[in-house]
Amino acid sequence: MRHQGQEHRPGHEHGPGGHAGHSHGVSADADRRWLAIALTLIAAFMAVEVVIGVVAQSLALISDAAHMLTDAVSIVLALIAMRLAARPARGGYTYGLKRAEILSAQANGLSLLLLGAWLAYEAVHRLIDPPEVQGGLVLGTALAGIAVNVAAAWCISKANRSSLNVEGAYQHILNDLFAFIGTAVAGLIVVLTGFARADGIATLVVVALMVKAGYGLLRESGRIFLEAAPVNVDPDALGDQLVAEPAVVEVHDLHVWQITSGQAALSAHILVEPGGDCHAVRRDLEELLRHDYGITHTTLQVDHTAAPVLQLTLPGDRDLLATDAAAHCADAHGPVHREAPHEH
Repeated sequence: MRHQGQEHRPGHEHGPGGHAGHSHGVSADADRRWLAIALTLIAAFMAVEVVIGVVAQSLALISDAAHMLTDAVSIVLALIAMRLAARPARGGYTYGLKRAEILSAQANGLSLLLLGAWLAYEAVHRLIDPPEVQGGLVLGTALAGIAVNVAAAWCISKANRSSLNVEGAYQHILNDLFAFIGTAVAGLIVVLTGFARADGIATLVVVALMVKAGYGLLRESGRIFLEAAPVNVDPDALGDQLVAEPAVVEVHDLHVWQITSGQAALSAHILVEPGGDCHAVRRDLEELLRHDYGITHTTLQVDHTAAPVLQLTLPGDRDLLATDAAAHCADAHGPVHREAPHEH
């Protein structure tokens, strides 16, 4: 007997937004509104900062402006990705275009790393041969930039940051805020001491923050593309928990992955004891996954096991146990979970 875990029950209706019972944060419309406000703030200030940076001969200001350009691009990418992800599944795209958000997150992470590399090169050059920097102009512009970035960061924080797409845009804004703080400190040092190299040092500090944020985004988005389990889920522990449920004899072909950020999916082949209620077992396992792990997209294939699996065997004797699993799955993936000791 084979039963799929996605069962249509009363109250579980599908609308344009997906599963009514599957909440994935604030609405996309609210996200887009806050992102658009942040984009307007960033773009307006960036244009002013480029002019001031050239006049003041400040690499820190110009680097901040360049970073703000990537901020604006990251928000535009986020907005485009959100519209693509909202499209319903059709044709060959059975999940829709939900992973467009992850592509946006990867683009944000890569742009942080590339921009950081360019700024590091320029900062080292400035440390070797520092130009004349107008500290007062740098300080004033940086303080204004702090205010703008605080406002933009607040706007994006109101959106759904569980989305890696939104988180990518937020990390851009947050790093830009740190950059302006460093630039303000550098400007103050130049005003008080005339130490022009403070401008390059501040840029290197910001580069370190950019590399950290960019690497984090690439790592997390890469995990989703490689269909790794969510970071808060241990598949081995989950399999052991499933096989410990009443009437469950074996769990194999267990796969758990993320469709996109905040949306996990799971499939598994479940063997229950002869005479066990497959429907009841499936419902109980679905409830366990929903309650303990927040996983609601499940496909559970539930079958009765053959009687030989219930025969008493020594822990090292796997022949009888393997015979039934092979009958169900010619090419099982991953460990086979049983109540008896087993490999992980």
